[in-house]
Amino acid sequence: MPSRRSLTALSIGTISVALFAASGSVPGEAPETDRPSVRSDAKPATAPRAPTATPEQDETRPDTAIGAYLHYGPAGVQRAKRLSRWLGGTELTVGHTYLPGDLWSNIEGRPEFLRPWAEWRRGAPERMFVLNVPMLEGNENRVSDRQVRSLLRSGAQGAFNSHYRQLAENLVDLGVPDTVIVLGWEMNGITYTHRCGPDPAAWKEYWRGIVATMRSVPGQKFRFDFAPNRGPDAVPWTDCYPGDDVVDIIGMDSYDQPPGSSFDDQVRGPYGLQHQVDFAAAHGKPISYPEWGLFRNGDNPEYMRRMLDWMAQHKPLYQTITDYCPHGVWQCDENPQSSEVFRKALSAKPAPVPPDPTPDPPNPTPVPPKPTVPAWPEPNPDGWCVPWKVDEWTARWVPGLRTCTSPFWSAYFK
Repeated sequence: MPSRRSLTALSIGTISVALFAASGSVPGEAPETDRPSVRSDAKPATAPRAPTATPEQDETRPDTAIGAYLHYGPAGVQRAKRLSRWLGGTELTVGHTYLPGDLWSNIEGRPEFLRPWAEWRRGAPERMFVLNVPMLEGNENRVSDRQVRSLLRSGAQGAFNSHYRQLAENLVDLGVPDTVIVLGWEMNGITYTHRCGPDPAAWKEYWRGIVATMRSVPGQKFRFDFAPNRGPDAVPWTDCYPGDDVVDIIGMDSYDQPPGSSFDDQVRGPYGLQHQVDFAAAHGKPISYPEWGLFRNGDNPEYMRRMLDWMAQHKPLYQTITDYCPHGVWQCDENPQSSEVFRKALSAKPAPVPPDPTPDPPNPTPVPPKPTVPAWPEPNPDGWCVPWKVDEWTARWVPGLRTCTSPFWSAYFK
């Protein structure tokens, strides 16, 4: 995750969340237009595993669910409506937000923080609520590897499980028991306190304890998304994989970077897009792209086109573009070419016009033609005139020679 997308630490009771993806600098309120412009305890017994989609189910699954990061809080829901209009009516069916990682009380998911998203999710059965959940408080406090290692080992022993039980209870009580939980995202990097690198074994055991705790809450139907950064980053993300029984989705955050890289590099590189697809297939999991967008290579329509084609081919469960500068296409006016590619690819297609169901009318009764009465010719202003045929010499001296007369009846029609 690029550093400018780090979440701001907030005091108790303050909301910090992203709609449709995480953000580092929270965009301000945009004007109500279709296109705003914005410049950022003991470990419980393992509960039964939640259902996991198989590749066969993926083949019959509907098209990828789409969302976008637009703004934290309720304003994001309103902006989603305007983005949908900009896309010609394409419905955004993914609401994606992040729990702030400053305090355990916020990681527990305050009801006032979650309620707007829960209401949105309950608004239509096809909607999906995706929630990124930190694994440690002080998640962006630049904690040393030594401290992280100690915290991960405490977590693996169940020291923090009560917080996740509270989170699960809050989600179930709010009517969103089917939330997709993106737990400990980008764990293979160095940005977050919940990173895996300092102790992968403890990290994996800690993940397993969190999942078991949340699944032990009655009524839950959570799915857990394992979403590393694309590429090896600080450690290979496969070193952090906690096991098929505690993972439902293999996600990946994939931005257009590093500078000068081609999309083929992003596909074929170590621990890249192809590795994700192959790994997910081998483990019987669907894929996802919780975060993606432009970055180090500017307005890059080729990346945008290829990434959209990649998702159309591999059909992730969901995808949510990070829509603010420099990553976005709607709230960021720095990427007009990529914006046009995105809009054209995802705009709603007009419904075909059905044929006119009205039957052909019966054959009409033929009507005999009326006889045509010839009209009298209009009289010449000079009367009735007849030109003379004369020889060339006479025509030269008396041009247009003719004889004219008026018919006898003309006197009665004047």
